[in-house]
Amino acid sequence: MEPFAGSAAISLAVAARGMTDRFWINDAHPPLIDLWKAILREPDRLCAAYEKLWRDQHGREKEFFNEVRGRFNTTHAPPDFLYLLARCVKAAIRYNANGEFNNTPDNRRKGARPEEMKRRIVGASRLLTGKSKATLSSWDYRRVLEQCGPTDLIYMDPPYQGVCGDRDQRYAPKVVHDQFCDELAKLHARGCMFVISYDGRTGTKTYGQPLPASLGLTHLEIEAGRSSQATLLGREEITVESLYLSANLGVYSQEQDSDVPEMRQLMLNLA
Repeated sequence: MEPFAGSAAISLAVAARGMTDRFWINDAHPPLIDLWKAILREPDRLCAAYEKLWRDQHGREKEFFNEVRGRFNTTHAPPDFLYLLARCVKAAIRYNANGEFNNTPDNRRKGARPEEMKRRIVGASRLLTGKSKATLSSWDYRRVLEQCGPTDLIYMDPPYQGVCGDRDQRYAPKVVHDQFCDELAKLHARGCMFVISYDGRTGTKTYGQPLPASLGLTHLEIEAGRSSQATLLGREEITVESLYLSANLGVYSQEQDSDVPEMRQLMLNLA
């Protein structure tokens, strides 16, 4: 399960490998879950709506983007959200202090072509429907974690500490570090298995506080390639992200389920 699902990359990767047929995709941002509902339940309708938006933009891409963005901030319609994500800078969800989507268009590109977008949408829908059963929710992550037990594998990719301050509005739901650590302690006490992608470093600069040693986590550093931000500033720096593995993951994999080590390796490969 993914309490901070976003693109649900881990769920899709696990589904593509046929490693389980139960998924829980949760994100505290309701428009994102509404988009996932459209992907899984009405893929053809979503594809058709996206194609119309994509074709209607031609010749006035910047103005059209602004029109769709203004409409989305009123209606939160999934096709509009999909179009904005396909066109906006870094495909990133950004909001202003009023809770309005305010990212700008990447004027170098027009978004994925309709045939490519359809391939992605239909592919995701097939992976997470049919034989697979995906639960969709837009809950606070703490409510999701309360439902988790020792047989669940939880992958968490929360907003990093550097984007959770009061002055940073790029994410609507905030995650308080100390509160998050308390929730992890509860999971550990209940024997739950979890993997966390959380903060890291670029060059010599470290972001955020490490997760506490009392949780008994295995901390791995995953090289994520050159920092795009540093490159823009004329520097050559490598981004290294932190991946934490819960102690219960190792215990469970040895004693109860031979599939868990494969899932753990999969998460390392995708981090």
